[in-house]
Amino acid sequence: MPELPEVESLTQFLAEHLTGRQVERVHPVSVAALKTYDPPLTALVGRTFAGATRHGKFLDLVVAPTVAPTIAPTSREDAGDPALHLVVHLARAGWVRWNDALPTAPPRPGKGPLALRVGLDGGSGFDVTEAGTQKHLAVYLVRDPHDVPGIARLGPDPLSSDITEERFAELLRSERRQIKGVLRDQAVLAGIGNAYSDEILHAAQMSPFKPAANLSDEEVTRLYQAMATTLADAVQRAHGLALRDLKAEKKSGLRVHGRTGEPCPVCGDTIREVSFSDSSLQYCPTCQTGGKPLADRRLSRLLK
Repeated sequence: MPELPEVESLTQFLAEHLTGRQVERVHPVSVAALKTYDPPLTALVGRTFAGATRHGKFLDLVVAPTVAPTIAPTSREDAGDPALHLVVHLARAGWVRWNDALPTAPPRPGKGPLALRVGLDGGSGFDVTEAGTQKHLAVYLVRDPHDVPGIARLGPDPLSSDITEERFAELLRSERRQIKGVLRDQAVLAGIGNAYSDEILHAAQMSPFKPAANLSDEEVTRLYQAMATTLADAVQRAHGLALRDLKAEKKSGLRVHGRTGEPCPVCGDTIREVSFSDSSLQYCPTCQTGGKPLADRRLSRLLK
């Protein structure tokens, strides 16, 4: 699943390649992926991209307003249309593919990975795709990104200047849930998913099952520093990479997530896994749980 570092790199790449480019055609191949109808996707045609930004794991492609007249407008039509936002949530298996020369023929709707195609002036453009049979990718065209329910519910970005250690401690103080779940909760912190929560907890030498409200001041400091360092390092590694290389870079940079059975790069112990119905977490017993394995149940405590 693309998380904050990958979506940040996507944002930087698309901001560079889209800004100033005019939309010539839009093909919504997967109707199920489109979550809004007003304005319609056809409203993008003829308009120009003004940049790209990120809200947690949501990609926000900003479309410039139409040119307003030089005289004072007398009606809404005279004032021109406001900016639009093409917002994409890539879910578990979504991605964006840039193409310097898109096919000229319209894509055929079907069961393939293609969900949306946007063609630009000059023949280039991008595809939004989703692999697998379970389709959760979501595309929105809105006038305000906060019209997207998922964005409206987001907590602060963990890499923003708003997240001081004091603010971070406040967010955790009232949480009785396990710290793994708190880090993944987008209403608490925007952008951290299953992979990077594993990496952050490993760097902080902390059990994923530890209740967030029980953290000592020293543990809060350690977790805060691990979060900032882990995410910043991942963003830096991904910076400037071609879109096709981002997934491989993410996988190669992970130390525990997805590495069940491999030796821990810190202590050499075997990385273990706890499986849930639709996901799993990985951790190092020596680094994180005092050498004790975690029971393979969602609400388990350390085995005694």
